[in-house]
Parts: sequence; structure tokens; C-alpha cells
Amino acid sequence: MTRRRLGFWQRFAVLLVKPVMTVWTRRTWHGMEHLRRDGGIIIVPNHISHADPLVSAHFIYDSGRWPQYLGKASVFRVPVIGWILHRCRQIPVERGTVDAVKSLDALVAALDAGGAVVIYPEGTITREPELWPMRGKTGAARLALATGAPVIPVAMWGPEKIFDPRTTRLSLRPRIPATVVAGPPVDLSAWAGATPSREVLEEMTEAIMLRLRDLLADIRGGTPPPLWERPGRPGVERQGGAA
Repeated sequence: MTRRRLGFWQRFAVLLVKPVMTVWTRRTWHGMEHLRRDGGIIIVPNHISHADPLVSAHFIYDSGRWPQYLGKASVFRVPVIGWILHRCRQIPVERGTVDAVKSLDALVAALDAGGAVVIYPEGTITREPELWPMRGKTGAARLALATGAPVIPVAMWGPEKIFDPRTTRLSLRPRIPATVVAGPPVDLSAWAGATPSREVLEEMTEAIMLRLRDLLADIRGGTPPPLWERPGRPGVERQGGAA
């Protein structure tokens, strides 16, 4: 969906949010050409702050696409807020229930309709002490395998200066530097047509996360660390090179 086809509530959201973000951030943006204007795409940003959705939505919107984020289904049941989210074409996701399959169907439908679906592959804000990416969950890989839609990595650095999850400090000063870089689609051709086994999905997710990590390293500089392993997760952390 391009900006020319926005409905009333989408335009209202833009008028409400974009002027604030224009003043609040000083933007360095690259790679918008990788968010193709037509056709379904899966956008996978790193997750470093509660401010991420505002910054990434601004970037995606200015690239010419309307971002469709996944949100907890419970939020969509909140009076007024849920109604507006539906009108803004956001996507409710049921987690850990028998309705989870319906959520996947909704994502597939959004991509089939040419939507730009945004999935945080880590599932939550990274717990890595320096805010490097964690190992991802397999939702983006599963969706890519089901639809064949390209997976576009989007690395961000700067939203943590708006709200730092490590200190819970919120900054309201204007022109906070925020860098967003979109890369070319992750090469997942090795798994095209594969059965979505756990092994296949984890391999695809590893490829996605390593590409996202290395894209972030291009912004931050230096050598990126191995993908951070969640405490208590089974398995041995693999070092993993550049994707």
C-alpha cells in the first residue's frame, strides 16, 4: 500500500506522529530503495527501544510504504485504541493459543494484498547489554517460507537515545540522532520450497539475524559480537560469521 491509497485514520495517524518525529529526531536514512514500492515485503528491524516503532514507521512511511506492525491481540480489544489500530491496518497476533494459526493467516493475507509487514524477529527488546541483536524467533522465517516474500533487514541505532531500556530514561530533547539503514533482501534461496521443520526455520532465522547484526555493525562500527543467547535457552551459542 502506498501513501496515495491511505484511508482517513491512516492519514490522521501520520498527521499526529510525523511532525513530532520530525522535531524529535535528526535522521540519517539509507537504503530506502530496498523497500520496493509494490508487492508484499517482510521488514525485520532490530529491537533496541520502545521508541523503535515510531522511528521505523517514520522511515518506512517516507520510503513510500505503509507499515503494518504485529501487535498483541489483547491491545486490539481495548476500546477505541483497538478500533483505531484496525482502521490503520495493523495486525493482531494471538500468542500461545489455538488462534495463533489465524494470526499467520492474517499475515499471509496482508502480504498477498501487497502489504509491508513489520516483524521484530527477536520478539522483544534485546537483552544484550550493549544492545546488539539476540537470537531470533522463527516467525519471520516461517512467513517467508509460506509466502516467498522478500525479507528486508532494517538496522536502527539512535532510538535508544530517546528511550534507553537499560536505564528507563526518556529524553524529550529535540533532534536526537537516529540512523536507519535498510539492506537488500536476505538471501534465503537455499531454503526455497523446503519443509518448515524446526531445523530449517532456525537456519533461516540465523541467516536473517546475522545479516541484521552485520548491518547494524556497519552503523556502529567495530566487530559485532556473536548473537546473544537468551538465558535458559537450550543449546550452545554458535559464533557465526558475517552473513
